[in-house]
Amino acid sequence: MSTTSNRPDPMEAEIEHALDPGRFISDRGCFRFVDGLEQVAAAIGRLVANDPERATTLYETFLAGCYEKAEEVDDSSGSFGMFAQGLISGWITARQAAAASPRQTTALLLAWMDNDQYGFCHRLEREIATVFDEAGLVAFIDQIRGRFDAADQAAPASVGSDQAARRRRAEALRWAEALRSLYAARGDLDAYVELADRTGLTTDDCLTVANLLVTRDDPAQALSWVERGLELDADRPYPSFAAHSLAELKPRLLADLGHGEQALETAWAGYRRHPDRYSYDHLMTFVPQAERPAWHDRAITAALDVDRYLPAVIELLLHTDETGRLRQLAARTSDSSLEGVGHHTAEQAGTALEPGHPGEAARIWRAQGMRILKAGKSKYYGAALRYFEHAKHCYQQADQPAQWQQVIDEVYAQHSRKTSFLPGFDDVVTGTDSALQPSFLDRAKTRWSPSGNR
Repeated sequence: MSTTSNRPDPMEAEIEHALDPGRFISDRGCFRFVDGLEQVAAAIGRLVANDPERATTLYETFLAGCYEKAEEVDDSSGSFGMFAQGLISGWITARQAAAASPRQTTALLLAWMDNDQYGFCHRLEREIATVFDEAGLVAFIDQIRGRFDAADQAAPASVGSDQAARRRRAEALRWAEALRSLYAARGDLDAYVELADRTGLTTDDCLTVANLLVTRDDPAQALSWVERGLELDADRPYPSFAAHSLAELKPRLLADLGHGEQALETAWAGYRRHPDRYSYDHLMTFVPQAERPAWHDRAITAALDVDRYLPAVIELLLHTDETGRLRQLAARTSDSSLEGVGHHTAEQAGTALEPGHPGEAARIWRAQGMRILKAGKSKYYGAALRYFEHAKHCYQQADQPAQWQQVIDEVYAQHSRKTSFLPGFDDVVTGTDSALQPSFLDRAKTRWSPSGNR
């Protein structure tokens, strides 16, 4: 990384202060640390308009400092690495504002990518493709294309057990993926298709090409690529993410081509495969307004027939305000299955059912408490006590004392060794308030109220 002067820039002191050399940054402190770095980076960014050369040098200095700091940062969250990539994007912008040579910019960038011991440049092309101006993007593509051609020609078609051959093949694939990202960003459809054919067409390629054709307002060709991608994915045991996106795109293209009924049939088939709130919303966009009540009933009935997607179906019923059918689903579902529903979805379901269907709500609250106890997650015992308190209240509202007694008996029989939990559960059973003491801040606010003592 070059500098334009031996005299230190006054802002370098701010960079060094923000990087805090010598102090280790834990994972918990990383977000706050990066927030301080971003404030300095924003100040550098404001220099680009009037002094791009200075901004360029400061970006280089800052990035060098990040590499020096990397050993002192636990970047499990990835926020520090993303910040470093943001510096590279800023550096490119500053270089372009300074009218620097595009080929020199991209050559420097590739040198950094070659010597990236901390992964700051990993898949960098995806982040910076839209930062380059046209000349910069062309130069970057040209240099990466040269690397890909060299690696591809050196790599044998069958790598076998030769380590060097596998390395050459991996390098060729690496630059091919970079070219894919850059061609897609530039909208270079012909170059993308040529590369995909040369390296092996994938479902992801079909999705990218289809989307590029959509931007060119060519739904017929886009649909043919959608069909091609779905056919490629058909032999997989589970659909890929790209195939899921292709399946969503297909009915939209059919509708654009004037095939409304076929679009609806396709969306319906997709919904039947994966009934959830998102596929429901997608389906309903293709249903004529007058037919929506009938299609809604048909969709909900179909979802209730698919037991293996219980959490998704519960979310769907909540999303569509189908409280009555949610009650029916909860009533027929086993306790063990209800225990498998995540707390976020279960809490919404329990809250929705409490007013009109307390018996079913009680089973949901009970299931969440048991879920925590069976997992032995002691740090969540407070949440389990709240769930059991809700369950007790709902059983009382539903006039089902025997069912609540069964919960009590089960907890004492199967979890008698959880001594840190049982005192709180005793308080829930007896109705003592100590199990649900107000929080620290609630007590503090009460103490600090106008009527309290200061």
